[in-house]
Amino acid sequence: MQVSKAKTSKPKPSDADSKPPEEERDHLALIADMTREFGAANDYKAVAHTALERITKYVGAEAASLFLLSDSGDNLVCVACYGPVDITGLSIPAATGVVGRCVISRKGLLVRDVSTDGDFGAAVDAKTGFTTRSLLVAPLAIGKECLGAIEIINRIGGDGLFSEEELMLLETLARAAALAINNFRLTHKIVQQERDRHELELAAEIQRDLLPQPSTRDFPIHGINIPARAVSGDFFDIMTLPDGRIWFNIADVSGKGMNAALLMAKTSSLFRCLAKSAEHPGQLLNAINNELCETNSHGMFVTMVGGLFDPALGLVRLTNAGHEPPLLFDARTERFTAIPADAPPLGIAQDIAGPDGFPVRELYLAGGTLYVFTDGLTEATTFGGGMLGIDGVRALIRDHADQSPDLRLKSIAGAVKLPGQSLRDDLTLLVVEDMAIAPIGAKAPAASLETPADEQILRIRVPARADRLKLIRAATEQAARFCEAPEPWMFDLKMAVDEACQNIVRHAYKGREDAGDIVIDFVRRGGALEVDIMDFADPVDPDTIRSRDVSEVRPGGLGVHLIKSVCDEAKFLPPPPGVGNLFKLTKRLPSKVN
Repeated sequence: MQVSKAKTSKPKPSDADSKPPEEERDHLALIADMTREFGAANDYKAVAHTALERITKYVGAEAASLFLLSDSGDNLVCVACYGPVDITGLSIPAATGVVGRCVISRKGLLVRDVSTDGDFGAAVDAKTGFTTRSLLVAPLAIGKECLGAIEIINRIGGDGLFSEEELMLLETLARAAALAINNFRLTHKIVQQERDRHELELAAEIQRDLLPQPSTRDFPIHGINIPARAVSGDFFDIMTLPDGRIWFNIADVSGKGMNAALLMAKTSSLFRCLAKSAEHPGQLLNAINNELCETNSHGMFVTMVGGLFDPALGLVRLTNAGHEPPLLFDARTERFTAIPADAPPLGIAQDIAGPDGFPVRELYLAGGTLYVFTDGLTEATTFGGGMLGIDGVRALIRDHADQSPDLRLKSIAGAVKLPGQSLRDDLTLLVVEDMAIAPIGAKAPAASLETPADEQILRIRVPARADRLKLIRAATEQAARFCEAPEPWMFDLKMAVDEACQNIVRHAYKGREDAGDIVIDFVRRGGALEVDIMDFADPVDPDTIRSRDVSEVRPGGLGVHLIKSVCDEAKFLPPPPGVGNLFKLTKRLPSKVN
């Protein structure tokens, strides 16, 4: 239905009904005064309430309200009002009603009788008990954007009808209000952005403090974390126990932003706190999972690999909770072994593990290297523009296997962190190196001029226990392969070394599991491989140790005969200070490998 409007001619100084000069001055004074107040406002809602009161009284109306579009643009919300009924917070659909028509058309509206306007809805009047008879509505327009509208309701006195001059006045005041509201929003946005930037910097600093300090080059575990943004959802940790074993982890929190950063900090703290009393990684990750499930309210989760490394044994006990499969790399054969997840991510469901916790895998590194990483590495962009993928990760590991662990991590990360470009996702990489056995992919050290044929190959130190002999056998095999010895030669040496170490366990330490250690040095000297086997038991009298006649078939005593039969020389030597006994085996290398 068309809205009838009173038509007025442009006032002229000579018109009998022209606006008195003092009224015009009042109009201009009100506009100037309210424009100044809007411009200086720090809280536009408080100023808007005062402005609505002043304009309502000035025009001689009953009520007024200011509506702003919601962030979604679907609704108009009353943010300030004046009159007998408080409708602050009232929300109406943005595309309906007289106010909605004003916002859509971006034009002021004068409705002398709302009962004749098809867009007017009486739902608000029915809810509040207020009766609307006539309306003035002006848009809050800034350029091409409309923020909302101001409406003046029910003129009091006279004929009860609003005039075109009053609509023009309201439109002028609405433009000043729109400018003030827009400026306030922009200022608030800048302040909020600065606050968010400061909070992100603080969160990033806290995260950096949570990460372990860089390890020394001779330490067996190294890690690196490169955030894609200021705050990372990845983390890793390394913690050495008093007995020399080392806890480590690497984790990736789902989601981005502050919530992910907070969950990362919480999970990292739980790991460090609970690891001090945990027996193995499966028990530890189960405890962390239960703690996260009790307080996690954002539907987020954490994938994690937790491990406990015993450097003396080269043994890693590992639990993978929904994470990328770590890779165990044997540099000698360039073979990779993936360790898939045996448990779901942390924080999804409580009490999902058995009484012993999540599954645990035992890995003997035996000179190999364990690589643990987040999907930020596999999903990183290469210089060719494609995704690296697991095959690309393996290729990078092979290409940099001869570098020290700390440099290796930097080289791998540098291969996917393109200059001037950000990562798609946080990148975290951790390496666990078996320092007791030299990696067989590494180049042998250059011989000195004084001893041109001497080469220290590796050293291994293990507890003198029967279940540790397999580590010694693996080390012996590595040393033989490093010398490029044939299989039969290697087999004989393994038997000799194994027999000598069994004698130490049984006789020198008398089978006591906590008695002491065995230290073995493998040295290539001239055309032979020398194996120095040391223990810390009471010194023995070499003259009392002899091989028994093979015709005597009782168990025991045949070990000495076996050792001497496969080695070119086997003898006790004066041990260095602090060592109980030193037994040296010498076996000449075949001529083709000399």
